[in-house]
Amino acid sequence: MSSRAPSSLPSPAKFASLGSPYFGVMLAVMAVVVILSNIGATKGVAFGPIITDGGFFLFPLAYVLGDVISEVYGFRVARKAIITTFALSVFASLCFWVVIALPGFNDEYGVSKQTALEGALGPVPQIVLASLLGFVAGQTINSWILVRMKARTGEKSLWARLMGSSGAGEFVDTLIFCSIAASVIGITDAAGFINYVLVGFVYKTLIEFLFVPLTSVAIGWVKKREPSYGLNVA
Repeated sequence: MSSRAPSSLPSPAKFASLGSPYFGVMLAVMAVVVILSNIGATKGVAFGPIITDGGFFLFPLAYVLGDVISEVYGFRVARKAIITTFALSVFASLCFWVVIALPGFNDEYGVSKQTALEGALGPVPQIVLASLLGFVAGQTINSWILVRMKARTGEKSLWARLMGSSGAGEFVDTLIFCSIAASVIGITDAAGFINYVLVGFVYKTLIEFLFVPLTSVAIGWVKKREPSYGLNVA
């Protein structure tokens, strides 16, 4: 009688197909978060010596959603979410341009309102460029690393996938964004730029690490409610 030792190989990576409403909801929230972050980022924010921008508290949520989408649906669907968010952000920026360009009232209130719009939304195109280039590069790297790690570990070590992919994605995103957006929010010297990059990277990465338990719960919740999860095996 022969016996075989149980295999120690990880189970194949599983994913879900599109078809339920969950992906659409997450995609919509991701797009709104990125667009609002672009607007908030036009304001420089200083907490004593710490320099950041007004979108600092929102943007990490886009990466949390990106992690959920990548883990549940795979790289192709995550790439679709990134491209769609990119397109909607460009559309929002074009709308801001049109609103600013439209002729307004010439009274004192109308002139002050136009000045306020130009001050708040005028720099957005450059912020959008910075955000989109950083977002596309960072999210693509984040998703690719997460899915590649899942191909090796299967359903195990979710926390390692979330933390490993987030660190790489956030670094690329932050460096690209800060390099383009710094001058718009008034950062012109090297010390301020280094501060801006380091604070942004450390803050975003720390938030993602702190959110790992919540992200894991959200991923488990979606997996259980996706009828097709596990039917698609990488």
